[in-house]
Amino acid sequence: MMETPRIYLITPVLQEAGDFVKKLQEAVTAGDVACVLLRMAARDEGDAKKLVRACADIAQPQGAALLVEADAGADGPTLVMRANADGVHFSRGLHPSLEDTLTRLQPDRIVGIGGLKSRDDAMAAGEAGVDYLMFGEPKADNYVPELAATVERIEWWANIFNVPCVGYAHRLADIAPLCAAGAEFVALGDAIWNDPRGAAEAMKEAQMLLQVETSP
Repeated sequence: MMETPRIYLITPVLQEAGDFVKKLQEAVTAGDVACVLLRMAARDEGDAKKLVRACADIAQPQGAALLVEADAGADGPTLVMRANADGVHFSRGLHPSLEDTLTRLQPDRIVGIGGLKSRDDAMAAGEAGVDYLMFGEPKADNYVPELAATVERIEWWANIFNVPCVGYAHRLADIAPLCAAGAEFVALGDAIWNDPRGAAEAMKEAQMLLQVETSP
């Protein structure tokens, strides 16, 4: 029996915590959430810290790491340390500050990466020492990769490398093929936040799909 992948939640791009914290609370209490990636609009450090702390106060008591998008216009490592977040995520592939970020944050905090354009980029990120790689997330221009391409990339990575990988599910129906491909985590964003049933019900279905896929 394979281990059940855990959920990796990705927030919408937030200006402030506002009413979103209620949705986040519903989501993290309805499923087994490993990480919450906070996506922020560019802002001053004071506002950024308030937003990070508001989301961390929801995620961390539930055992979910609160990660900050590193390339969102702020100094990711400094923000993480000052706001007591758990790490950073580079969403646009290999970044000039990746090596410095790894030095500053590891081993106490998490450094992940997505937006990788090629297998060579994925291998370079793995060799650099990131804690995980993400495949299949929307591109900067909102282009959505084909599910088959994401599955192929996850199968390749999971069969060769030990660094964990995250597969992004654009729909709840994508969960099963991502699990079957070998993803250790399944990332969910709009599939949770835009579900007309509400975040809690969407998360319950996602958790059920994960468990069904990995049951003997």
